[in-house]
Formats: sequence, structure tokens, C-alpha cells
Amino acid sequence: MAPADAPDRRDARGVPTRRRRWTDLLVAAGTAVVTLGLLLGLPPLDAMDPDTTDTMGAGPGFPEVGGSAWTLLAITLVAQSALLLGARRAPRSVLLAVSALPILLALVSTSAAFGLTALPVVVAVVLATLRVPLPRLWPAVAGSAVLVAVGTGTTWAHGSGAMRSGVVSGLGASAGQGVLQAVGAVGLPLVVTLIVRSRRELRAARRAESDARTAAADARSAAADARTAEAAALAREQDARVEAAVSRERAAMARELHDIAAHHLSGIALMSAVVDRQIDTDPDGAHEGVRQVREQSTAVLEDLRRLVGLLRDDTPAETVVETVAGIVDLVEAARTRSAVELTVQPGDHPLADGIGPLTQLVAYRTVQEALANVALHAAGAPCRVTVDDRDPDHLTVRVENGVPTAPSVGSSPSGGNGLRGMRERAELVGALLQVGPTGDGGWTVELVTAREARPDADTSAHAQEVAG
Repeated sequence: MAPADAPDRRDARGVPTRRRRWTDLLVAAGTAVVTLGLLLGLPPLDAMDPDTTDTMGAGPGFPEVGGSAWTLLAITLVAQSALLLGARRAPRSVLLAVSALPILLALVSTSAAFGLTALPVVVAVVLATLRVPLPRLWPAVAGSAVLVAVGTGTTWAHGSGAMRSGVVSGLGASAGQGVLQAVGAVGLPLVVTLIVRSRRELRAARRAESDARTAAADARSAAADARTAEAAALAREQDARVEAAVSRERAAMARELHDIAAHHLSGIALMSAVVDRQIDTDPDGAHEGVRQVREQSTAVLEDLRRLVGLLRDDTPAETVVETVAGIVDLVEAARTRSAVELTVQPGDHPLADGIGPLTQLVAYRTVQEALANVALHAAGAPCRVTVDDRDPDHLTVRVENGVPTAPSVGSSPSGGNGLRGMRERAELVGALLQVGPTGDGGWTVELVTAREARPDADTSAHAQEVAG
């Protein structure tokens, strides 16, 4: 036996099975109570008015309570009501069975209360119409109407003595009564139930349509929310990209400005200090120093003008890309401030062969920044710039200075930006940067950059190997 708290099963419409059983039981019991109540109440009422004749004509009245006719009618009514318990599982079969039972009663007994057998038929018609579509139900409805007409006609023929006036007239009268009973017990309930069912289906369709419209509106709202969220995500992503691009450009401009200021302004500061010491003792040397200061100032202005031109959109900018070959001019300019030696170690190929323009610019800026640091922090120290181009796989640029022999001319207020800029440039092109003190108290800056692959040369070499 299932536990009392076990969840009840449901049918296809979601109605609990236990509730369906109670509903079927209530319908059958209600039909039995109403029909038996009428069967019990009608005979006393008929006895109170002896002049009343039954509606079926001059024949027997209502059966005596407890008599054989009354008992047979009560059993028939109870049997019809009991059959209604199966109307949910087999509505058409139940309808035919409920309509057929009165025929058996009409064959053995007649009474004025025979019309009570039409009430269970009405209930069976209603139940069948609510549960079965009309195209599948009409054969059962037609059969039920025929059975009701036959049962009512048989009872009328036996009870009213219609056959005594002639078979034809008796059959006509009996058939007329049967048809009227069939229309009242089957036709009218069928029409009323169809109207009720159509109205219920219309309400269900309207409710489903309303639910569909609500679901569609919810779907549109969800889609709009999704599009809004997607647009917001795209906007945030675009803002992040713009912010990252701005940050990269800001860092690039900061490196360029630092290189310009460190290279030129450090030379100007160094030469200004020399001019200050030579102005009384060596006027000619002081004049030469002032000329060099003017040249450095002009150079820094040109570099700043070129940088500003790159940032502006309304004027064309002069774009000059420095290369490894430009390190020679860079060293020549630095010799006006300190003793700088240049050593170029060429290989079996053109200088900086296989080194891209961006990587060559990084090498140039690294040497420029290193020479500016020597002028600022290692005044009077010997300095050597080495460009080692012998290795077929990479290029090495090295700036090494010795121990300073004079106090530093000055220092950068944002100390460390030069080294950070060199590291950022090296990482940008995938080069290796090494900086640090030397064993004799000096400082070294070394940049190692890899050469780009040369597919034409590799393909030719491979072809020669295959041909050999």
C-alpha cells in the first residue's frame, strides 16, 4: 500500500488522479440520488390527485413504492448511475449502455415513471460531449437516440394500449413519443453542451493567445536586454582598447621626450658648466662652447618640432627614422661633451643586415640614452661604443664607460625613466637588454637583437643542397 504522504499522480491535463476519481463518484452518486429521490417522491404526489393521468396517456400511474415495478425501475436507475463511473475511460460505450438499459426495463415492466431513465442518459450525453470530439462522438449519439426512442416507444405502446386502435397508428404514436423523448434526452443536452464546450475552448484559446503574446513580449524584452547588454559590453571593450592604445601612445611619447631631453639637454648643461669656467681664462674656448650650446639647442628644437608634427593631424610631419648607421653621427656629436670611442666590428654582410627598422631605432635610442647618462652621471669618464655585427644570428650594441673623473653635472629629477624606457623598447622588439656596473667601477649597457629570417637566402641554400 502506498504511503499516505506519497505524491498523487496526475493526468495529461495536470489534474490529480484522486481528484478525478472523486469527481466521477460524485457525478454518479448525484445522479442516483436525484433519480431515486424523484422515484420516491412522485408516487405520493400522484396519489394526492387521483384525477391526474400520466403524461403518457390513459394507462397505469406511478408504481407503488416497494412494488415490483418500482423495484425494477429503481434497480435500472441505480445501474445507469453506476455505469457513469466509467464515463471518463469509455464515454461512448457508457452512453450506449446507459441508453440500452431502459429497453430491458420496458420489455418487463411499464409505468408512468419510466421517463426518469432519461436523466442518466442526459448526464451520459453531457459527459461524452465534454470528453470526445463531435466527429468521433456522433455515431454513439445517434445510437443513443435510437435506443432512447425504442425504449420510450415500447413503454408507450405497452402502457397506453395504442396497438388496440391499429398497428399502424399505434406504431406511429409510439414512434412520435420516442422521437420526442430522444430529442429531449439526447439532442438538447448535446446542443447545450456543445455551446458550453465551444465557449470554454474559446476562453482557453484567448487565454493561450494572451499567454503567447505575453511570452512574445517577454522574449522581445529579453532580446532587447540582451542587445543592450551586448552593446554595453562592446562599448566597454572599445573603451578598454582605446584606453590601452592611449596608454601605449602616452608611454611612447614619454620615451621620445625623455630621449630628446636627456640627449640634448644633458649636453647643453655640460657645455654650459664648461663655458662658465672658461669665460675668464679661455675666451676663445668659451665662445666655442657657446656655439655648441646653440647647436644643441637648435637640435633639440628641431626634434621637438618633429615630435609635435607627428602628434598633429593638420600639418605634415617630417619623419626621420634613425638606424644603426646613425650611431656614428651620434658618437661624433657626443665627443663634444666627453671622450667617446666608437668600435664597429663588421661581419660578412652589410651593417645591420636582417635587423628591422623598428629594431634599429631601438638600438639607436639605447645608445643615445646611454651616452646621455654618461654625460650626466659619469663626467670625464672614458666611454666606448661597440657595434658588434659579426654574429650571423644577432647584433650586439654595447656602451661602456669607466670611472668618472669629475663631479656629476646634474641628475634627472625623475631618475630611472631612462632605464625603464630602454627596457620597454627592448621588450617591444624582443631584444635582450643588460645594464649594470662593471668590475672597475664603471657602467655598461648592452642590447642584443636577433636578425629577421631571410626566406630567399634560406630557400636558395636549400635548393643548392638538394642540387648537390
